[in-house]
Amino acid sequence: MEFIEKNKNQPFFLYVPSIIPHAELAAPERNMNKYRNEFKPDKPYRGTDSGNRYRRGPYESQKETHTAFAAMIDLLDEQVGEIIEKVNELGIADETIIVFASDNGPHRAGGGDPAFFNGNGPLRGIKRDLYEGGIRVPMIVKWPGKIKPGSTSNHVSAFWDVFPTFSEIAGVECPDSTDGISFLPELLGKTEHQVKHEYLYWEFHERGGRQAIRMGDWKGVKYNVMKNPDAEIELYDLATDLSETKNIASHHPDIIKKMGRLMIEARSTSEIFPFIESKISNPKNN
Repeated sequence: MEFIEKNKNQPFFLYVPSIIPHAELAAPERNMNKYRNEFKPDKPYRGTDSGNRYRRGPYESQKETHTAFAAMIDLLDEQVGEIIEKVNELGIADETIIVFASDNGPHRAGGGDPAFFNGNGPLRGIKRDLYEGGIRVPMIVKWPGKIKPGSTSNHVSAFWDVFPTFSEIAGVECPDSTDGISFLPELLGKTEHQVKHEYLYWEFHERGGRQAIRMGDWKGVKYNVMKNPDAEIELYDLATDLSETKNIASHHPDIIKKMGRLMIEARSTSEIFPFIESKISNPKNN
């Protein structure tokens, strides 16, 4: 609030990385009291409450995980509301762009319960999965006079597009080293001028190693890469199967072949994050 006050008379960029709702599950009593007895049966979580590891990574116990999760969302709503109220109070709301987004799908850490709250809706998977439930997140943008209230977009983008978008809005040059594409035309409703990604690529190095590719509505997912670099690529058509329940890889060998090449070409070789290259997917062997 102090930062906004100090910069109200000049252009500013404010980044507020909230840590809630997230593990560990904890919230002030005033927020907890609002939701006690609302989400029964509540579910206790036994964490680390003493010893050498206490407060050094493991999460503390929480007897009321459902209540705490709802209370954390309530607290986040209050905090976002404070920012909204402040720009209104200062008379700068009509010239302030507000962006709200999440970083990943729902989690089970620390007693989180995605199933209870239907945290990922129809999407498959949660945090650390490369199915849509793990990587598809909401983004809300408020820009008075530029974005029509209540409008939506089906444009496919990712967080590496945020930097070039903000750069274009600010009128500054964006480095060529980014893979991002500005989605400013989409925000302004100028969809005919919006450049689209040929594909998006993800990789995850825990839980056996995972890779994913999205090309338009096609989504390819490959698991257990560390153990089996030649693991089969699953293929889903998100236009007709948003929940990724029907693996149609056997019906589209050409798409699978292209995705296999991209899973090698898209990544940079790294000693810190090594993947064993697939012989089947290697472009030289196709």
